[in-house]
Amino acid sequence: MIVDERTYTLHPGKVAELFKLYEAEGMPVQTRILGRLIGFFQTEIGTLNQIVHLWGYDSFEERQRRRTALFQDPQWLAYMEKARPLLMKMENRILVPAPFSPIK
Repeated sequence: MIVDERTYTLHPGKVAELFKLYEAEGMPVQTRILGRLIGFFQTEIGTLNQIVHLWGYDSFEERQRRRTALFQDPQWLAYMEKARPLLMKMENRILVPAPFSPIK
């Protein structure tokens, strides 16, 4: 298993707006296509105005296939047109579990 950790920095004061938009329009499409949402968070201490979401995949190839399908979906593209102005920075990391991790 791999975990795709995605960290988005939003313009100050825009987290609640993005959450509302994502829950209504983005999440239904993303979870249908990407599948395994592990968690969705906002920062409380440290760098503020950030959201972090974690997605699980069986392999890097599965991740590539699913993300390609996501960016071919008209509903996702429409959502991104609305969400993009709220974002300042997007980062992602691919994580692999340690041998003793509860997530394998």
